[in-house]
Amino acid sequence: MQSLDDLKKSLRRGIKNASKSSSDFDLNPSVMLSDGRILKPAAVLIAVTEDGQLILTKRAAHLKHHPGQIAFAGGRKDDSDCDLFHTALREAEEEIGLNPESAKILGQLPCHDTITNYSVTPFVAMVPADLTFKPEPGEVEEVFTVPLRHVLTLENYRIENRYWCGQKRFYYVVPYGPYYIWGATACILRAMAEASIK
Repeated sequence: MQSLDDLKKSLRRGIKNASKSSSDFDLNPSVMLSDGRILKPAAVLIAVTEDGQLILTKRAAHLKHHPGQIAFAGGRKDDSDCDLFHTALREAEEEIGLNPESAKILGQLPCHDTITNYSVTPFVAMVPADLTFKPEPGEVEEVFTVPLRHVLTLENYRIENRYWCGQKRFYYVVPYGPYYIWGATACILRAMAEASIK
């Protein structure tokens, strides 16, 4: 197991070296975007425990958007949020019961633009290892952890595809056990993994 210092070094290296934004269209350059496309600001929390576990959620199956998908805690910026880091902390508290005071920010990664017209800013933070999660039943079916080393290993990623709106779409996946981590979540994690080995 990595020491806490080594873990923080890996994360800080990934944050420091991550220099370009990503999007759901990176593997689909032929997709034509509308000229009037407006991106809504959002933020997610890449929360890593002090014993090297990444905290993820499985979205509730009844949700209208992205039901059952694996995601970071996070969401759209509210008018009451003073900044995007506050958005990420507020959403993490609402979705998984994370006390904002327990999250020690290490930095932020470049934005990721989604096909659903969000510009997502990921924030990386360390949290205690002995947390008790309280999933918000209206949004979150499950809170689980994945070893950080798994998602920081580029060999664990692959590219898959499916048809969406009549077009073949390509995307990253980084499965772990029963969890199919794909799409924007996998793309953000892969960018962090790539930057952490530079």
